[in-house]
Amino acid sequence: MNELENLPNKKLVENDAWQSLKAFTSARIALGRTGSAMPLKEVLEFKLAHAHARDSVYSFLNEPELRNDLAAFNIPTLVLNSQANDRNQYLKRPDAGRLLNEDSIKLLQSLNAPPCDVAIILADGLSATAINKHAIPLIQLLVPLLCHSNFSIAPLTIVHQARVAIGDSIGYYLNARYSIVLIGERPGLSSPDSLGVYLTYKPTIGLTDESRNCISNIRLEGMSYAAAAEKILYLVRESFRLQYSGVALKDNSELRINQENKN
Repeated sequence: MNELENLPNKKLVENDAWQSLKAFTSARIALGRTGSAMPLKEVLEFKLAHAHARDSVYSFLNEPELRNDLAAFNIPTLVLNSQANDRNQYLKRPDAGRLLNEDSIKLLQSLNAPPCDVAIILADGLSATAINKHAIPLIQLLVPLLCHSNFSIAPLTIVHQARVAIGDSIGYYLNARYSIVLIGERPGLSSPDSLGVYLTYKPTIGLTDESRNCISNIRLEGMSYAAAAEKILYLVRESFRLQYSGVALKDNSELRINQENKN
């Protein structure tokens, strides 16, 4: 006779006391247990999530579809590349992903771009999946907000094998006063498609991370496109008003909204 048959009141999977907290987070908590081990279902779901994260790291930008969607804004679109020749080099040499290759630099220099306010950059980062899924819906909200606020927009750029700092070079060569880098964030085990946005006032080659502001976790299960677009606009306006960005620029947008609601 199977030993389990001697335990009629014993559940195969024991629930966790924190079960109710699962309603508030997608983190892996209150998984239960089977004896001294995790339930098989949770083990398999973990392996699937890990596979999705690995797939995102090696995903590619859907350039034709992105260019087609961006054409609706009637803003020129450029395709650029970093100094990383392929994905393996990109992962092993972060420095190569921060710099434009020679052909891309020559292309930007040939434009002799007139001064403008904002450069919007779509960079694959560590999850091109995030750009493919979320960049266009966000830009569809962001561009009208910027235009309504009288910010001029440089040619849009799509960048392969790129890291955040590549936006400094692009903004510099496009003669833009501000750069907005939309980039795929490092995939998590519950968020393989999280989009991040990095914002820099007076982008120039050689800046470091303290010069930027960051908005992260833009995705269907995280920050909404509308909330992200409004927050970006707020930071752009504040940067132009104060003439700086980065750690010195505090995000008081929530405080402003609360004050407006009280009034």
